Amino acid sequence: MRRESVSPDSHTFPFVLKACGLLGNSISLAKSVHSVLLKFGLFRDVVSYNVMIDGLVKAGEVDRALKMFDEMPQRDAVSWGTILAGCAKSNRCIEAVELFDRMLDSRVVFDNVALVSALSACAQLGELAKGKKIHDHITRNEIKLDSYLGTALVDLYSKCGCIEIAKDVFRSCPKKNVSLWNAMLAGLAMHGDGISLLQYFSRMVENGVESDGVTILGVLVGCSHSGLINEAKKIFSEMESVYKVQRELKHYGCMADLLGRAGLINEAMDMIKDMPMGGDVFVWGGLLGGCKIHGNLEIAEVAAKHVMEVKPEDGGVYSVLAHMYANSNRWEDLVKVRRLRDCRWGIKKSAGVSLIELGGVAHEFVSGDCLHDCTFEIYSVLNGLELNQYEVP
Repeated sequence: MRRESVSPDSHTFPFVLKACGLLGNSISLAKSVHSVLLKFGLFRDVVSYNVMIDGLVKAGEVDRALKMFDEMPQRDAVSWGTILAGCAKSNRCIEAVELFDRMLDSRVVFDNVALVSALSACAQLGELAKGKKIHDHITRNEIKLDSYLGTALVDLYSKCGCIEIAKDVFRSCPKKNVSLWNAMLAGLAMHGDGISLLQYFSRMVENGVESDGVTILGVLVGCSHSGLINEAKKIFSEMESVYKVQRELKHYGCMADLLGRAGLINEAMDMIKDMPMGGDVFVWGGLLGGCKIHGNLEIAEVAAKHVMEVKPEDGGVYSVLAHMYANSNRWEDLVKVRRLRDCRWGIKKSAGVSLIELGGVAHEFVSGDCLHDCTFEIYSVLNGLELNQYEVP
């Protein structure tokens, strides 16, 4: 179009920018288009801004997208929804919640995309109080509870420990798509209610909703947490024949974890050998976890070797193997695995993180940190608990 000397107008660039966004990794191309927009003096309408922000978000340039959002002379519902979704999907959840508050203050008439994104951010942060306020806003303004909003609310309440409220939201949704069913199944799995999970799964099948990979994964996880070994094995065996769902690595990883926890180490090993694809860190890691629980050092060594091959920077596998060697009094092997860990570059172990909400404020604790405002009081209580466990009743 440019080669043929046809001048673009304000309707031209949204489509070009949309194409840049769909390509995902074409940030340099999007910047070029941005420069042309400025050259022609057309980068002033909301639509062009919105599409440019969407392209930046999809290319992973969230900071640039936020800066451009703040520079906008005016914003509409799409502007807020796009930047909120971008922050939530990029795990910039605190910024997403703050943006939602700004959006409420601006009194813009927003769409469900912003609500879903804000609820998703609250779920990841454990911000139950804030999530409830958004739910109250939906109720007060008589916003239609569609499957997407319902899924976000079920996910929020499930992750924040309110499974009964999640059930109420699920029941109140007039139309239930597979995503909403999956959110409910995942919530029940999270809470270890395997019996209810299987009942919901049966209802889903009876209602003619087709399962997908996420559905089966949620059911398998729920069975694992509830010790429903036979039920999980049956569903796993019927995945392709009955539910028409292709087995993926994540399903094999869940079964390896389930069988390992149950002490069926050899059965788990046979399953892994029969897999049509090579195992990943979740498959071998699940088997390694079972070996640790039941003290099967022989297979643990095999599983650990594979984990080190597929994810050599994972520090946890070295710790598990060293612990098992210590329990078996194999001190030379313990020294070898620690030396192997120390000589490999980039080894790291993810720190444990806990979240708890108190008085509407979410408190985050990282293993071994001293950054919380009440650190002194917290450690005083912990030290007292450690002393009390040695006292004779």
